Amino acid sequence: MTFRISSLDRGQFSHLFDLDDAALAGHGAVRRTAATRPGYPCRVSLADAEVGEEVLLVHFEHQSAASPFRASHAVYVRPGAARAFPAVDDVPDLLRTRLLSLRAFDGAGMMVDADVVDGADVEALITRMLADPAADYLHIHFARPGCYAARVDRA
Repeated sequence: MTFRISSLDRGQFSHLFDLDDAALAGHGAVRRTAATRPGYPCRVSLADAEVGEEVLLVHFEHQSAASPFRASHAVYVRPGAARAFPAVDDVPDLLRTRLLSLRAFDGAGMMVDADVVDGADVEALITRMLADPAADYLHIHFARPGCYAARVDRA
C-alpha cells in the first residue's frame, strides 16, 4: 500500500506572520523562539525549527468534519518555512524521531481505527490502517502532547 504524507499549507497562516504580539493574541496565537532542537516541529516544513528561530504557536482545526471527532489543537509554524512535499512512501525525519499516534477516519470523519507507534516503525502501521477499505485518510499526532502533525492519504 503506497501512501503520501501531507504538510499544512503555509498560506493558511500567512495572515499571521507580520502581526505584533497583541494582534497574534487576538487570533489565539503566540510568538515563540525555539529553545531546543528537536522541540518546535513546524507543520508546514515537517522539520524542527533551529535553536533561536522564530515560530508561531497557532490554534488549528485539523479535523473539520462535521462529526463527533471534529478537533483542533496547537501547532507550530515557521514564518519563513517552505511547504514540504514528501515523496510517495517517504516519512520525514520529524516523524521518525517521535512517538506517534495514528488515527484512521472514514469519509464521514468518523474514527475507524487508532494506534500508537514509534516513528521509526510508522510505515507498517500506515500500511495496516490504509488496508482497511473503511479508512479514507489518517491523521498523525505527536503522542505525548497529542497535537496534530500531518495527514496521510493513499497514493
